Amino acid sequence: MEFILVIVAVILAGLIGWMLKQSFNTQPWVAETVGESANQAPLGASAKVVGLTTLLAVITSFFALIVSAYALRMDFGDWIPLAEPRLLWINTILLMLASVVFQWTRNAAVRDEASRLKPGLILTGVLTIAFIAGQLIAWRQLGAAGQYISSNPANGFFYLLTGVHALHIIGGMYVWARATLRVTGGAAAAAVRESIELCTVYWHFLLLVWLFLFGMLLST
Repeated sequence: MEFILVIVAVILAGLIGWMLKQSFNTQPWVAETVGESANQAPLGASAKVVGLTTLLAVITSFFALIVSAYALRMDFGDWIPLAEPRLLWINTILLMLASVVFQWTRNAAVRDEASRLKPGLILTGVLTIAFIAGQLIAWRQLGAAGQYISSNPANGFFYLLTGVHALHIIGGMYVWARATLRVTGGAAAAAVRESIELCTVYWHFLLLVWLFLFGMLLST
């Protein structure tokens, strides 16, 4: 299991680097000047990008520790696998759609297509909120079936993993809300482009984390 965690960490690190490169190779935070090649600034030129990269690394390490504890705890005799609610499949599709729409909105911001920003951000928010609401409903379904946190170690880890993941998404909603309010207030695409790109990378990352966690929960 430790080997698998190392592989997952390497894959996530590679994906983080790729997403950042793809998202920020079009000068999102620098005003464009025709004919100036100096605008091709490295990622280190933006404190926000450095901050996001650090945050993603910390989150990756955090989830890796929880998954490691999950794997170790499974070896005890009181571990009873939990039957995950089928609603989680729908929730997964919602989060995937939110990530896709955010990428569509990000592309619009890069192309200075301001008319696409508001509907893209609003739809992303609706899909993300629906995902979080779906996770809460899944919790209620488990509670109605008598599957509480204290009922079984597997239950406790399920609530912990899904809850912590949802909290990270809620934290990202703060930046999403600020960008949405600025767009609604008439801000130009260039003014919100960096915030949208940062959010897009964050949403993609949390989707990857959720897909890994969901797959692990289903297989164990």
